[in-house]
Amino acid sequence: MKLSKPNRVKREYAQTLCAAPEVVFPLLCPVEEEKWVPGWAPEYVVSSSGVVELDCIFQTAGSPHSSIWIVSRYEPEKLHLEMYKVTPGHTVGKLQIQLSATGPDATQADISYEYTSLGSSGDTLLLAKLAPGTGQVLLPIAMRI
Repeated sequence: MKLSKPNRVKREYAQTLCAAPEVVFPLLCPVEEEKWVPGWAPEYVVSSSGVVELDCIFQTAGSPHSSIWIVSRYEPEKLHLEMYKVTPGHTVGKLQIQLSATGPDATQADISYEYTSLGSSGDTLLLAKLAPGTGQVLLPIAMRI
């Protein structure tokens, strides 16, 4: 057994979206994102309801590895979503999104990413894309409503 200290990076940012939180929240879904995220195409989605829900699982293609996403918190009444992104041999990421109204048709999205490396390729990602000063993190949300 190999035991190591985590190589982990966390980044947070806030983004203003031009729609009410009740309009934005349902769009934070692997199925609905195909409508507004250019190039978004999950390979498969496991969901009883057909949309995002607690314990929803989906897979996305990636280079060099595909990733499995697992929704661990789904709280529409609190406008809060949390999911894990597992890229075997690479990284485990935790994404949290909290929405809040900032006006009649405006939402602040507080977004947090935390990635833990699972090896040298994960270390490279953390260094190259998540290092301080490298800008926003992996999945900027640009709502097209």
